[in-house]
Amino acid sequence: MNIVTLLPFIVLIGAMFLMTRSAKNKQRQAMQMRDHMQPGTGVRTIGGMYATVKEIHEDTVLLEVAPGVHAIYAKNAIGAVLEDAEYNRIVHGLEPEEAPVVPDDASALTDAVESGEPPVEKKIDLGKDAATTEDKGEKPAAPGEGTEAGAKDAKRDGDADAK
Repeated sequence: MNIVTLLPFIVLIGAMFLMTRSAKNKQRQAMQMRDHMQPGTGVRTIGGMYATVKEIHEDTVLLEVAPGVHAIYAKNAIGAVLEDAEYNRIVHGLEPEEAPVVPDDASALTDAVESGEPPVEKKIDLGKDAATTEDKGEKPAAPGEGTEAGAKDAKRDGDADAK
């Protein structure tokens, strides 16, 4: 037989080997995670329920879903073992004590460093009237003023384009 005819089969077998290898690796990691559970640990089930581990048996786990409410789950139903800080943040809404403040953009960081003062937000006027008259070289009109054609065709809040 020719090697070219066998090449697709070799590639297919290699791909199958790599896929099964990665699946076995994920199963092994999940088993190790479940073995590290201890009573008092916060967990998330594969259904998305958060609970606290009370007892661990050979194939089952006793979970406290709410104070005084217990449920028995299979060990395979535990999707993730959570750290205490993450469990408290999700279930009890407790935020970490020192959360770093992250600015929205890098200019806030550079401005504060250069001047030594906290950055001040600049407000931008997005008014249409001032921008259009400045582009034409005209003096911006006061809010109540305007030409007759401008007053007749001017749109106000809530007006429609239809005439």
